[in-house]
Amino acid sequence: MIPAMTDVNAPMQLPPILHTLSRHLAKHNARAVVVGGSVRDHFLGMPIKDYDIEVYGLERLEQLVSILEARGSVNLVGRSFGVIKWTYNGNEYDVSFPRRESKVGSGHRGFDVSVDGQMTFAEAARRRDFTINAIGYDIAAHEFLDPFGGIKDLQEKHLKHIDDATFAEDPLRVYRAVQFAARFDLEIAEETFVLCKQMVDDGFLEELPKERIHTEWKKLLLKSPAPSTGFELMRRLGILERYFPELHAITGVPQSPKWHPEGDVWIHTMMALDVMAEDLETISEKLEMDEKEKLRFLFAVLCHDLGKASTTTLEYEDGTIEKWHETKQSYTTIPHFSLLTSHSIRAIGHERAGIKPARTLLHRLTDAHGWIESILPLVEHHLKPSQLYAGRAKAPAIRRLATKVNIEDLVRVARADFLGRATREVHPGTYPAGEWLLEQAHRLHVTDAPMKPLLQGRDLMALGLIPSPQFRKILDAVYQEQIEGRIDTRDEAVAYVKSVLRDVEQGL
Repeated sequence: MIPAMTDVNAPMQLPPILHTLSRHLAKHNARAVVVGGSVRDHFLGMPIKDYDIEVYGLERLEQLVSILEARGSVNLVGRSFGVIKWTYNGNEYDVSFPRRESKVGSGHRGFDVSVDGQMTFAEAARRRDFTINAIGYDIAAHEFLDPFGGIKDLQEKHLKHIDDATFAEDPLRVYRAVQFAARFDLEIAEETFVLCKQMVDDGFLEELPKERIHTEWKKLLLKSPAPSTGFELMRRLGILERYFPELHAITGVPQSPKWHPEGDVWIHTMMALDVMAEDLETISEKLEMDEKEKLRFLFAVLCHDLGKASTTTLEYEDGTIEKWHETKQSYTTIPHFSLLTSHSIRAIGHERAGIKPARTLLHRLTDAHGWIESILPLVEHHLKPSQLYAGRAKAPAIRRLATKVNIEDLVRVARADFLGRATREVHPGTYPAGEWLLEQAHRLHVTDAPMKPLLQGRDLMALGLIPSPQFRKILDAVYQEQIEGRIDTRDEAVAYVKSVLRDVEQGL
């Protein structure tokens, strides 16, 4: 939920130390201006975590260092960029001189930075990306500085860039436009959209390392009430087609109107993604879940139907079957399928087929291999809760599923898949199949982990067996008996092994 905009005449509520800093700077004919996201978030009525301060009127950075050191600890790691990390009472602030930036090379480090304490606020603010991020707050004067109309743009819910040339110098700003629009419910101004689209078409985004892109995707997924807004913008800007073909491939892929009256696979995926975002916001109030874990669920939903791009088939009344990915240029929307039979749009095996494109997509964003691999079972088995519920599966099937995927996690993904559509069944907002499976898994003690093996290698050694490659086969056989419910205790497991050994000795 995006808060209502704050009264534009209301002053910023600042930590007292910043007022103290402002008074000391005034003794040197200098002034402190709060800049960046904290001012924007003030107007949006959102919590402010970090304050960035620009200092105007000093000649040398050393003067600023001296003033700050008298009232806290100073870290000069960003000194070459005119930025000082200042810590007071456990809180860190970025305090800087106004600066100019000019592009001299590729990448986000390819900028020449010059600091100048005598610049005007308007000059310094021109290097920023959007008007809403170029608003300042003069602490001493209790006055907002808004040279580019950012306050008006916030009121009108517009996202507008400041300068064509400076904006295009950093292609990451295209992704920032996407996530800002989604997070703050803003409409990208036409001229800004055109510029972003041109940057995409001209290949500007190719210089961006995956780590920076992943950071912007994280903000979109974790901070937006409806991440689908940002992904739809990426689709319209051509980002998906050029850089994320796995997602582009599911746009326009038809689905059976019986199960997916909302439209194609892309529309369903976006609806499911928003359901997951909403669920995680609710869950976060009850459980301690870090960002990495939340992203795991969000990406699992984003990837869950990628396999439909290659497995969807169309069956006509005359029995003809076509593969969608081979004939898709002939179709655009579901109403064009009037000659199809009522159950003729299928994507059999799409769950497993989705593993490869999911892995490829995720590797475009991160090298966290273990985290990526933890998502793939959620993709592969996302239909299992509904399938097991429909067949009222017995205990062995549920135990087997628990050996492949965390059932509690899987139900969370499957719930978003189920509710992310426009069928009548979703209106109550519940997922009966998931509730049933969790109840069964809880009863079997496999909700968040598979059942524990009754025997281990040391147990076989206690029976007089010498460690060998056969140990694994014996233990696997015992575990399979456990899963099937034919063995329930350690004594039964030992008796089973002894019977197998006797059979082997007797040549049976």
